[in-house]
Amino acid sequence: MPKIISPAVEFGSLLNQVKQITPEIFTPDGKFQNLMEGQWQQPGTPREFTSPIDGTQLAAMPMLNREQALQAVQFAKKESAAWAATDLDERRHKVQECLNQLRPHVELVGKLLMWEIGKTYKLGFTDIDRAIEGVQWYVDNIEEMLGSRTPLGLVSNIASWNYPHSVLLHAVLVQALCGNSVIAKTPTDGGFISLSFAFAIARRCGLPVTLVSGPGGELSDVLVKNEAVDCLSFVGGRYNGRNIADALSQEHKRYMLEMEGVNTYGIWNYSDWQSLADQLKKGYDYGKQRCTAYVRFVVQRNLFPQFLETYWEAVKSLKVGNPTLVDNPDDKLPELAFGPVINKTQAEDLDRLYENALKTGATPIFEGKLDESLFLPGQDMSAYRAPRALVNLPRQSELYFKEPFGPIDSIVLVDRVEELVGEMNISNGALVGALASDDEKWAQRTAKEVRAFKMGVNKLRSRGDREEVFGGLGESWKGAFVGGKLLVEAVTEGAPAQPVLGNYPEATLLPEKI
Repeated sequence: MPKIISPAVEFGSLLNQVKQITPEIFTPDGKFQNLMEGQWQQPGTPREFTSPIDGTQLAAMPMLNREQALQAVQFAKKESAAWAATDLDERRHKVQECLNQLRPHVELVGKLLMWEIGKTYKLGFTDIDRAIEGVQWYVDNIEEMLGSRTPLGLVSNIASWNYPHSVLLHAVLVQALCGNSVIAKTPTDGGFISLSFAFAIARRCGLPVTLVSGPGGELSDVLVKNEAVDCLSFVGGRYNGRNIADALSQEHKRYMLEMEGVNTYGIWNYSDWQSLADQLKKGYDYGKQRCTAYVRFVVQRNLFPQFLETYWEAVKSLKVGNPTLVDNPDDKLPELAFGPVINKTQAEDLDRLYENALKTGATPIFEGKLDESLFLPGQDMSAYRAPRALVNLPRQSELYFKEPFGPIDSIVLVDRVEELVGEMNISNGALVGALASDDEKWAQRTAKEVRAFKMGVNKLRSRGDREEVFGGLGESWKGAFVGGKLLVEAVTEGAPAQPVLGNYPEATLLPEKI
C-alpha cells in the first residue's frame, strides 16, 4: 500500500486552525494581509507560494511595493517613543502574555513549518519551542541585563527563511522587551504563514510589531537605509550583507549582520570514529540548511581511510523523504534525517555547484540516492536531494570558497598542521568550527588559530541560546554581536564609555568568554 499524508498534518486542516485562531490576518475572501499601521491590511500584490514538500500551492504572499513599505516604516517609528516610555514591568507583562498565548499553539506552528520550509516535525517544533523558551529567559532576566540602558527606537529585521521563529521572532520579541518598536520582513522563500500567526498574537498583546512582505530589492532601501530605522538586524548571504554593511557604515546606525561562511571540521591524530559518526549524522539536521552547518572536513591524509569508512556508513544510514507521510492514519510521523531543501531553485543550484566541482577536478566519494518508498507515488520531488560528498576540491571550483547551504560535503586532505589551519580559514571568517583530536590540549591550542567565532573540540558547536553569545569573525559577521546580554546591548544605548561589542570596520571587540 502506498503511503498517505498524515491527517494530523494535512495542510487544509492546519490553515483552517489558523483562520479560526487569528482571523484578522485574512481578507474576507481568505487572502493573507500585512500587519502595518497597527492593523492587518494591504493584501498587496499576491505572489503564489508553493510548498517544497510536494510542490502544491499553499497560499499567496501579500507583496508590498516600496511606497507601501515606507508607510509601514514611518508608522512603526511613530510607535517607538510611547513604547520606550512604557514601564519595563508593563513591557515584560505584555511579552509574557504573548509567550503564554503562543505556547498552546507550538504544535500548529511546528506543523505549518513542515509545509512552508520543509522541516521535519521535530525540527519545526524545536524552532518555535526554542523561540518561546529563549524569550522567556530574557523576560526572567531582563532587569539586570538592561539596567539603565535605553532603547534605540525602531529596529528593522531582515532574516533568512531557515529559522523564522528561533531567530527572527525571538529577536523581535527581545527587541520589543528592551523598549524598541519593531518591523520585520517575512522571508520570501518561506515562513510567512506561521510568522503572520505569531505576529497576530504579539500585536493582540499590545506589542509594537509590524510585519511586511515584499521583494527584497524593492523593500531593502526602506527597511535598511531610511532615516526612520535606528537599527538593522540582518541574516543572509555575504553579497547582500556586504552591500548593507557598506551602506550602514556611512549612515552611522547600529547593525547586526549575520552572513555565511564555510564552517569547517578539522581532524588530526584522531581515533574516536564512533563519536565522529554520531556527529556526522547530527550535522545533517535540516539538510545542512543552517548557518552553523559543517560543510568542509579538513582531514589528516593518513586518517582518510578511517574517515571515509566512518563517513560512508554514517551518511548512508540517513533517510531523506517526505516528512508528512505515514502508512496508516494513526501512525507517528516518520523519523527522517531531513526532507526537501527550501525549493526547486536551490536544489538546482546545488546540482550546478556539484557539477562545477566535478568539471574542475574534484572526485566524488558519495552520491546518495532517494528512496521512492519514502514519497507519494508521482509526487513532485524536485526540491529533494540526497547527500553528496567530494574530495580533492580544487581552488578554481566555486564550491571551494562557498557555503552550499544544502547536503553537499567537501573533504580536503592535508599533511601538516599549517595546512590544516590554512584550509580551515579558507573563507576568511566563520560562525563556528571544530577540531577533533586525541590530543585535546593540542586541539584547544590550535583552535585559537582558526577564525571561527565559536570552536568545538571533539564536538560540534552550535549557535547556542539564552546566555550564550553569538557572532562571527572576518567576513561572516558585521556589526554588534548578539546572544545573552549582548543582544540586549545591541539594541539599546548605554553610557558613552560602554562600547557595544562586535566586528566593525575599525576594530573587532570580543567578549571575554565565547
